Amino acid sequence: MAFRSKEMMKKLIKKIGGEKKLAPGVKESLEKSIPNSRVVMGRAHRGLFAGRHIQYGNNVSEKGGNTTRRFWKPNVQEKRLFSYILDRQVRVKVTTHAIRCIDKAGGIDEYLLKTPYNKMDTEMGLLWKAKIEKMYEELGEKEVVFFSPEDEAKFEEKFKELNSAKKTHRRDARRQLYGWSGNSKQTEVGPEEGVPDDEGSEDYLIANS
Repeated sequence: MAFRSKEMMKKLIKKIGGEKKLAPGVKESLEKSIPNSRVVMGRAHRGLFAGRHIQYGNNVSEKGGNTTRRFWKPNVQEKRLFSYILDRQVRVKVTTHAIRCIDKAGGIDEYLLKTPYNKMDTEMGLLWKAKIEKMYEELGEKEVVFFSPEDEAKFEEKFKELNSAKKTHRRDARRQLYGWSGNSKQTEVGPEEGVPDDEGSEDYLIANS
């Protein structure tokens, strides 16, 4: 575990060159962008814990009142969460409290956008928040074009043709890979010697009779 906010603030000020070189109001803005939680678990850097970290306390015996030190770890689950801006599922380790917060916000994108930087107490959360904010800003700068129903129908037909072409291409590739052809091979068997054909069966019976 680490005492995060003070150490991060010291490192930032040291990289800038000291507090004397800071413009007025810059230190306050930096403090708002830095997590204000005091203690953060080491494994919380690789997930979204939403403020839930290890806690310490005592076990108290019933008779003597003897106390023994103990700790409580958060309930961490590995989940796949769908991101609309990335258009794919993101595998991430989250606490059950973070899952409830994400459901309440309406998704992982909305949770990362609505949560301020000073409450995002993990490095992974800060990275994903900055990345998704940048992607939404780029999306907002794009122009929106509306199509007529006829154009949408044409696009849908083209997508169906493209999907059918992909399916046939995959099927042909599998057949070439496994050496199998779709047409079932029918083995032609001719009439055996001494066995009459269907057409000359009547003549054969008359001759024998």
